[in-house]
Amino acid sequence: MELLTSRTLLAELARILRRAKFTKAIAASGLTLDELVLGYADLATIVDPPPIAPTILNDPDDDHVLACAVAAQADLIVSGDTHLLNLKAYQSIPIVTPAEALTRLLQR
Repeated sequence: MELLTSRTLLAELARILRRAKFTKAIAASGLTLDELVLGYADLATIVDPPPIAPTILNDPDDDHVLACAVAAQADLIVSGDTHLLNLKAYQSIPIVTPAEALTRLLQR
């Protein structure tokens, strides 16, 4: 298994983790927000995807997730985002929840 991301997605992760609902969990980790994001970046391969044609009109930022997956030739797109999950697949790449991804990995 290989984690793939982009600089844009790392910036979005940092922005989302700044939400109040994550404050306690981040504090409990003993790490700063920057340490968490940089730690994830160290675990992942960073790709620089070209833009794709608009696909998710209700949330155009989600198109970057799709572009990243295509550029990285990903086997799966793992997300909890409803807009992405509703697609079910993009260019033959299945879009699954984290729970489904774990199930697939454990079946290997």
